[in-house]
Amino acid sequence: QIAGRAGRKGYDDRGTVVAQAPEHVIENLSAKRKAEGSVNKQKKLVMKKPPDKGYVPWDKGTFERLISGKPESLVSRFQVTHGMLLNVLARPYEVDPDPCWSLRRLIRDSHEDEKQKKHHRTRAFQLFRSLVDRKIIQLEPSLRVNMELQEDFSLNQTLALYLIDTIRLLDGDHPDYALDLLTLVESILENPDAILNSQLRRCKTERMNELKAEGMEYDQRIEELDKVEYPKPKREFVYTTFNEFSAKHPWVGQENIRPKSIAREMYENFQSFSEYIRDNELQRAEGLLLRYLSECYKVLVQTVPSGMKGDDVYMIEEYLGTMVRSIDSSLLDEWEKLRNPEFVAAETQDPIEAAKSAEDFDITRDAKAFGIMIRNEAFRFVRALAVKDAEAALSMLANENAKDLEPEIGKQLEVYLADHHRILTDTKARAPVHTRVTKTEPHLWTVEQTLVDPEEGNDWCVRFTLDLAQARKERKPVLKFESLGPV
Repeated sequence: QIAGRAGRKGYDDRGTVVAQAPEHVIENLSAKRKAEGSVNKQKKLVMKKPPDKGYVPWDKGTFERLISGKPESLVSRFQVTHGMLLNVLARPYEVDPDPCWSLRRLIRDSHEDEKQKKHHRTRAFQLFRSLVDRKIIQLEPSLRVNMELQEDFSLNQTLALYLIDTIRLLDGDHPDYALDLLTLVESILENPDAILNSQLRRCKTERMNELKAEGMEYDQRIEELDKVEYPKPKREFVYTTFNEFSAKHPWVGQENIRPKSIAREMYENFQSFSEYIRDNELQRAEGLLLRYLSECYKVLVQTVPSGMKGDDVYMIEEYLGTMVRSIDSSLLDEWEKLRNPEFVAAETQDPIEAAKSAEDFDITRDAKAFGIMIRNEAFRFVRALAVKDAEAALSMLANENAKDLEPEIGKQLEVYLADHHRILTDTKARAPVHTRVTKTEPHLWTVEQTLVDPEEGNDWCVRFTLDLAQARKERKPVLKFESLGPV
């Protein structure tokens, strides 16, 4: 309960937990040691108390009970899901000539009683028919997964089929299509309660301030606060479509839809991981947020059919993938290893093999994907300018002694803000039209990112150069700052 899982579920059979004593306990122990042998120091000794907010009390006795306590009984959590069916039925013929029989054997050998096994067999047939009806699985000329889907297509979330069905109901030409698709993705994920509670506290605080400004009485304010919820974009659409879906599919059972806006909120504000942690006071839930974002990214990549994605959706994918890898690449490295057994994480590769791999893997080969990465990288710099985070902005640049550019960029930014007041960072400001890439030389490109202002003058831009050789080597676009000024 203090340190979380020791090891990774499904990968490690043992692990190590290191639990550090609370800060005030360490400081009190240090102070006691310093006061040893001095009566006067011991009399003046003042013990530090635990923090008033956010502290979960535990001590050495708690730690010892965790070590010596009786382990909880293991209970079977076997479930038949769309993801399981897809993983078993998609096996190549040479590996498994009869995947249907393998699925029946899997249920037969599970640690369930006969009543539960009968239920699992019925559920497996219902799920199988739902996959056939949607042509995700084809029976003719032989049983196989639809070849038009992406190679690593997966339905690992219980309500993944609801997601696919409901995306089709969205207007693909609507400006918010990508954001609404992200909302549907988040709606099928488990609720990270600590993050949602933090959002709710923030919403209540904002609402309370609004009601105070309106002069509403205290009792009425409290009554109004009871109606406040954490953000749920398109809530009526999500609830209505889910009710219609579950009425047609008895296998849904007690499973429920959970609309929320965590990844969407971050993307709409183009926040970094640390900014979101800070703004929502989630210092004790960093791991929870990271795991949630990685699950969101995996669903976008594997479950949303490629035919339903446009540039805006791929931009969200790249934004989430880059963020998760920059914080803890192991979360996605293990997943990549499952998708591709030959995958080797960059930090564990032999330097010579890594160089060969870099030659084989050319990040610039897919022009569309590389263009999305360039736009996201350029806008990260603009976002840092908008919040006046010079350290973050300079850390993104490939310039030698980038720190020396701070006075020049700061001076130009002051001139811009004197006329335009602020830089917009909403979804309209991130539209592809505001990023221009020009091929000035065979291996050198110029990137211009427009600064979008509230008056929509859009008469300033930041200019970079991009070296394709360096991009191939580092497997990401690396921008070299050239200028910040009028178009």
